[in-house]
Amino acid sequence: MTESVLRGVPPSDSNLSETNLRDIMTAWLPQGFAKIVQPIASTTIATDTQGLVAGEVKIQTMTGPVPAYRAMPEKGGKLPVVLVVQEIFGVHEHIKDVCRRLAKLGYFAITAELYFRQGDVTKFTDNQEIFAKVVNHVPDSQVMSDLDAAIVYAESTGKADTSRLGVTGFCWGGRITWTYCVHNPKVKAGVAWYGRLVAPARAALQPAYPVDLAPHLKVPVLGLYGGQDASIPPDHVEQMRAALNGAGNTVSEIVVYPEAPHAFYADYRPSFRKEAAEDGWKRMQAWFRKYGVA
Repeated sequence: MTESVLRGVPPSDSNLSETNLRDIMTAWLPQGFAKIVQPIASTTIATDTQGLVAGEVKIQTMTGPVPAYRAMPEKGGKLPVVLVVQEIFGVHEHIKDVCRRLAKLGYFAITAELYFRQGDVTKFTDNQEIFAKVVNHVPDSQVMSDLDAAIVYAESTGKADTSRLGVTGFCWGGRITWTYCVHNPKVKAGVAWYGRLVAPARAALQPAYPVDLAPHLKVPVLGLYGGQDASIPPDHVEQMRAALNGAGNTVSEIVVYPEAPHAFYADYRPSFRKEAAEDGWKRMQAWFRKYGVA
């Protein structure tokens, strides 16, 4: 396999058919769960594909194809769209399952592998390695462009109504949810699950965090946070609320679950908190309905 294929750049070999390329792309999405956190069988939710069209696809971006996963009802007209933005651990089984959960609710849900050019974090067993080798090298500009491309892909299927567009993301994807809602004001609503709000350190590739972007936010965003989240302390949440209030933003909202840790929705991890997760999921659905993503 050539280096150009490995990096997601269309190969120059004209003998590589579109079907073969699709098969290669499909194989690139992680299978199962991220190696760093193996699933807890008693709490891990597995959503079936009955009544759904679900599986791996490729989306065309400015620098070549990128693998993605999409799920939607197999019957019905054009569907509202939800972009699902991955955790720090990439597009592994939990994120795919979130897409299927949304599809069961009647959405065209799609998640792109946003680290594709930088590496597969699901193989790492150390958080610091994930940041040092991959995450710190992922430009926000690339992520915004890839999410734009995911919308173009959804529109191209003829099954999606991108005028009813929502976005939701978890952990790393929670910050991206706030950011994308500034980048693309055509988004109807966003729901950010425990995404960083204040920059831990300034980085050229991630130039702005939600607290910096609050004055520019026009899309209603619901933030869902844990009161026991060591990586997002209460004062960061209060800084974000103050930034939203200072910008006159009366439509966005932040909900804090006092006893919940980081990643309280991740049912495959020890951090899972069933009550907070279920309440957040209900709030997300209501938020999307309220702002026209339904």
